[in-house]
Amino acid sequence: MLQFLASAFLKLFGWDAVQGLPKFKKYVLIGAPHTSNWDFVLAMLVALAIGLRFKWLGKHTLFKNPFGYVLKFFGGIPIDRTIHSSVIERVAEMFNNSERLVIAITPEGTRSKTEFWKSGFYYIALNAKVPVAFAFLDYENKKIGVGDHFIPCGDIDADMQIIRNFYSGIKGKRPEKQGEVRVRPKVND
Repeated sequence: MLQFLASAFLKLFGWDAVQGLPKFKKYVLIGAPHTSNWDFVLAMLVALAIGLRFKWLGKHTLFKNPFGYVLKFFGGIPIDRTIHSSVIERVAEMFNNSERLVIAITPEGTRSKTEFWKSGFYYIALNAKVPVAFAFLDYENKKIGVGDHFIPCGDIDADMQIIRNFYSGIKGKRPEKQGEVRVRPKVND
């Protein structure tokens, strides 16, 4: 029933839900572009419409009550970045301890324009040995859903080119807030 209602709601507002879910039991799902608070609402609707169950990472400060319970119900996992253990290792371990797990991450990390994407999603997938799938919100064409995927090879520059190719031409609600699809270059010591 929820699936039908979510699909109907998306159609009512002119959105086309694209379903390209990978057949894997475990993967990292990156969502881009992320330029508006509406992205979360639309992501939840399309997830219901296409039958996708996922967890997502968020700053622990978002999970204060009373809304903390609601966010956790909708798959939220609070991440306290002040704890000095590696988020990448903790999330990779979650994959290793799960039979089935999809974790959604917005690599831009914020709704504001950023110079670089955060690379954590990549290293989580690489360490957990799981694919990366592409979720998208194309406000210009009113298409939303999950498209292609790839398995990280360990060459982040080559893999980022795959991601750039997928997201080229996809426009967020506020395109002026979209950053370039790239990660911060590593500094050699």
